[in-house]
Amino acid sequence: QVQLAESGGGLVQAGDSLRLSCVGSGRAFNTYTMGWFRQAPGKEREFVAAISWSGDRADYVDSVKGRFTISRDNAKNTVYLQMNSLKPEDTAVYYCAGKRTQWSVHSVPGAYDYWGQGTQVTVSS
Repeated sequence: QVQLAESGGGLVQAGDSLRLSCVGSGRAFNTYTMGWFRQAPGKEREFVAAISWSGDRADYVDSVKGRFTISRDNAKNTVYLQMNSLKPEDTAVYYCAGKRTQWSVHSVPGAYDYWGQGTQVTVSS
């Protein structure tokens, strides 16, 4: 069993930056593909970014490419999402998630086994 806890959300202005962190429990954390998803009010949960267990692969939804960067520090059981040039449309609850299986279907929420509680990101115009 893995528990995930996000932090780093907040209220910022358009153009600002935030870094989200997700700390996981358990020694198996460094074997998991990790992802970030977000959900805005009235919308479905959306894939944002994912990173392989070793960090050698990463993927992003088109709308955040060039602005967001996912990374991980397995020694600290932590995955990060650096968000730059934030836009009002980035406003959502952001969730980190972990999946035991490997890289395939990393953008599908249903493929993930563990989820955090979420952290709110609000970007004002």
